[in-house]
Amino acid sequence: MVRLQSDWCIVLMIITVTLNPSIDKYYVVDELLPHQVMRARMVNNTAGGKGMNVSRVAASAGEKVTAMGFLGGHCGNYFKSLIDVANLNCAFTCVCGETRSCINIHDLATNQSTEVLEPGEPVTKDDLDRFLRDFKTQLPYADVVTISGSMPKGVKPDFYANLIILAKEQGKKVILDSSGAALAAGIGAIPTMIKPNSDEIRQLFGGENSKPDNLIHKGRQLHTRGIEYVVISLGEEGALLICSEGIFSGKPPQLNIVNSVGCGDSMVAGFACGFQRGYDAEESLRFAVAISAANALTAETGSFLEEDLKNLLKEVKIQKLLEQ
Repeated sequence: MVRLQSDWCIVLMIITVTLNPSIDKYYVVDELLPHQVMRARMVNNTAGGKGMNVSRVAASAGEKVTAMGFLGGHCGNYFKSLIDVANLNCAFTCVCGETRSCINIHDLATNQSTEVLEPGEPVTKDDLDRFLRDFKTQLPYADVVTISGSMPKGVKPDFYANLIILAKEQGKKVILDSSGAALAAGIGAIPTMIKPNSDEIRQLFGGENSKPDNLIHKGRQLHTRGIEYVVISLGEEGALLICSEGIFSGKPPQLNIVNSVGCGDSMVAGFACGFQRGYDAEESLRFAVAISAANALTAETGSFLEEDLKNLLKEVKIQKLLEQ
C-alpha cells in the first residue's frame, strides 16, 4: 500500500523548473460559440505552467518543494500572489519581460476544453546565466529535480540537457517532461525519467501506430538508452511504465472529469513524490495515476482533494504486463 507523506522536514526537497510559467485563466461557458460574445459562468486564475502544477501537487501531497524559473513584470508579481500552498518555496529568477497568460475555456455543452497559450517573452543570455547560478545554489538541497514544459524565446533546445547534466553530477534524480527538440536533446543527457504521451513518442520515432504494443516497443528502446523510468501517458487510460522491474500498466477507474488540464503534471508530481519517498515501481505508478486522476476531479488546475486521492489509491489497477 502506498504511504502518504506527512513529515517533510526530515527529507530534502524537490526542485521544479518552469522556465515559461503563466497565469492560467480557467473560464467555464455554457457553450463555446466562435465569433460571438460569451459570458463566463466561472473564472479561476492560478499560478500556472507545467512545472508550477507539479510544484503545487507535490507540495499539497506533503513534500517540500522549491519552484524555479523566470518571472517578470506586473504579471510576475500577480503570479507570486497566487501561490498560497504550504511547503512551497519560490526561488524564481527575475526578468524584464512580462510573465505570460494562458487561457482554458471549458464548454459545458460538450464537456470539452479549448486552450489558448501565449508563447512568453524572450529571455537574454544574462537571464539564463543568472538562472543557472540560482539553480546551482539550490541544487545541493534537493533529492529530485523536475523539468517541465516549453522554453521561452532565447533559450536553446539543449538547455534542459545542461540542467540534467548538472543535477546528475550531484546524484539527483531528474524527471523531464517536455516535447519536440527540448525533449529530444534532453533524452541525450539521460534523465532518470521521461513522460512522453503517444503524440510525443511519434515525434521522437516517426510513424502513426499508437497501439500499446508499439508504444511499449518504443518505450523499451528509450529505456535501453539508460533512462531508468520511461512513463508513457495514455490520458484517461492511465499510463505505461517501462523500467528494470518490468513493464506495468496503471489505469484509473472511470471518472466524471471536471478539469483534465494539469493531469499529466500531477502524474509527474506523483512520481517525484515516489522517488523522494523511496517507493518501488508499482507504488510509484499507483500513486502517480491516482493523484493524476484526483486532479481531474477538481476545477482548479494542479490540485486535488486528499479524500479523492485516498479513495483512488484503492481503485487504481496496476498490472504487470512483462518482465523487462
